[in-house]
Amino acid sequence: QVQLIESGGGLVQAGGSLRLSCRASGHIISTSTMAWFRQAPGKDREFVGVLSWMGFIHYADAVKGRFTASRDNADDTIYLQMNNTKPGDTGGYYCAASREYGPGESAENYDYWGQGTQVTVSS
Repeated sequence: QVQLIESGGGLVQAGGSLRLSCRASGHIISTSTMAWFRQAPGKDREFVGVLSWMGFIHYADAVKGRFTASRDNADDTIYLQMNNTKPGDTGGYYCAASREYGPGESAENYDYWGQGTQVTVSS
């Protein structure tokens, strides 16, 4: 049974930083493509960043240069460092895992999801 558990969300002022974590059971971090998505109220789920098990990392234009994704295979955890946050970053943040090599930015290509952690950026 694969489980993804996010943590680290909270309230931050614009320009501040947060670090999100996603801990996985089932030792899937090192063999899966991992990704971060977010969803603001009333909007569709939106791609944030993806990390392949081979080290490839890609970000959405909206967060490029501000967010950094990383992984710790030994601890079965991925991270999302959020710097220079903006009110538009507000939403639920979800980690996801795919057994495919290149699932890309489409949420439907991911097999496992966490329950999400809420990030609120105040202006």
